[in-house]
Amino acid sequence: MATKRSSLSTKQQRIDRVMTLMAIRGKSGEEQGVADFIKKQLIKAGASKGQITEDSAHRRTIIKGNQGNLTLRLPGTVKGPRRMLSAHMDTVPICVGCEPRIKGNLVTSVSEETGLGADDRAGCAVVLSTAIDILRSGLPHPPLTFCWFVQEEVGLQGVRHMSKAILGNPAMAFNWDGGVATKLTVGATGGYRIRIEIDGIASHAGVAPERGVSAISIAAVAIADLQQNGWLGLVEKGKQKGTANVGVIEGGQATNVVTDKVIVRAEARSHNSKFRERIVKEIRAAFDRAVKQVKNVEKSTGSVLWEGRLDYDSFKLSPKQECVQIVQSIFKSMGHDTSLAIANGGLDANWLNAFGIPTVSMGCGQMNAHMVTETLDLTQYLLACDLGLRIATVDD
Repeated sequence: MATKRSSLSTKQQRIDRVMTLMAIRGKSGEEQGVADFIKKQLIKAGASKGQITEDSAHRRTIIKGNQGNLTLRLPGTVKGPRRMLSAHMDTVPICVGCEPRIKGNLVTSVSEETGLGADDRAGCAVVLSTAIDILRSGLPHPPLTFCWFVQEEVGLQGVRHMSKAILGNPAMAFNWDGGVATKLTVGATGGYRIRIEIDGIASHAGVAPERGVSAISIAAVAIADLQQNGWLGLVEKGKQKGTANVGVIEGGQATNVVTDKVIVRAEARSHNSKFRERIVKEIRAAFDRAVKQVKNVEKSTGSVLWEGRLDYDSFKLSPKQECVQIVQSIFKSMGHDTSLAIANGGLDANWLNAFGIPTVSMGCGQMNAHMVTETLDLTQYLLACDLGLRIATVDD
């Protein structure tokens, strides 16, 4: 096959793609517009509709979305294990309506009240640019899978519920998310989400408060218990570390009623799955103790209904893992040093590794993700695009 290096994306084309992607509305569960743009670009570059697949993960996720995971699979022009390149399409809600603008070497949002959405539209653009260059250039490459996941920002739901058959059994994967291009994330924490429904006993707060059992009081006693005993915030017990957070409390409608129902949503994280389980047990025990402590004049107590789920388990790759060494070798040949990192948040790589696909994650120059001050460093983004193409191809 003749190599058409003149068909490779220019610097401006790569920048135009990421600018267009960041401006598309597409919070978690509403990624269809992003997927439509990617599909049109792939077909325009020469992909056949048969090479593009969409699964029905969005019908199995907690949020019933309008778009499933999107993949492009290409046969290899040379023999070798299949490689996968991936990113996620969704942004957090603060980024909806973003109008990106370039200031020097940085991209920011026009509005001071809107996030940029470079997390992870920059990753989407890296994977898309690589796919387009492969389709147009004729560069030799092993079998490739390009994947754009949905609903990463709400607990890695898209990758968790994906139809794994659409990936084509890749031997390794390269995932782009936040940070500088040369930071290789080789491990990440595991996360457990908790919903606690507290039922108390309603009564008139002025006429007969002693007859009520306040669900708010139960929640307050439990949270204070966790705080005082070191099971909230940064949790350090001996050599073990983790985090716990009560992030949402909902309940009550009037000040003259002893509140009889409160919903508490919390989470626990740790790189050690056994210690994470311990944190979860301590949270549950604190709420059980609080229920027994808060009584009305008749010695009646409330109750708690507990729901929990593992969002993703922790993982840690060996530095000797082939996908890690491939990225390090490429960057070394390009004159860049790399660093290995362990993330305290979840990545699509958590589930990919759980599925038996060794996955290393790199950044694209996104800074201050999930904030209105989010920026994209174009030098880092373009470096990530160069890396993507090198990963997807083999030497002539």
